[in-house]
Amino acid sequence: MRAVVQRVSRAQVDIDGLAVGTIGRGLVVLLGVGHDDTEAEAERLWSKIARLRIFEDAEGKTNLALADVGGEVLVVSQFTLYASCKKGNRPSFTDAGSPDEANRLYEWFVERARRDVPHVETGRFGAYMDVSLVNDGPFTLWLDTATL
Repeated sequence: MRAVVQRVSRAQVDIDGLAVGTIGRGLVVLLGVGHDDTEAEAERLWSKIARLRIFEDAEGKTNLALADVGGEVLVVSQFTLYASCKKGNRPSFTDAGSPDEANRLYEWFVERARRDVPHVETGRFGAYMDVSLVNDGPFTLWLDTATL
């Protein structure tokens, strides 16, 4: 399982011109599911994200986690995190999970996040989405359960 995690001051996802998810200060999680992923990878990834100390304390040091700042979360499915560009110029997505299983694990991940965070918003799995955000810092991390 892979995620691009961005610390934001605000973010929104729109589908067909309508806002379906909006957050204030917190994290945007672009989530990709691989074909071998299970709930164990989803748990490990969420546990890492929830505890990342990437928010600034009173002295400006990144010592605070999401819960410490009352942060919100926007989770957006993004199978393109499994793109391979090794051959030619057209990305291959053969390492991405099958749509049914990827959707199941995406929903599992979101429900897991909701146990820890009062305000979790999402996009819609498989939809064409416009994601807008203000990256705070900017602060962006790439996480892969294969290396956590």
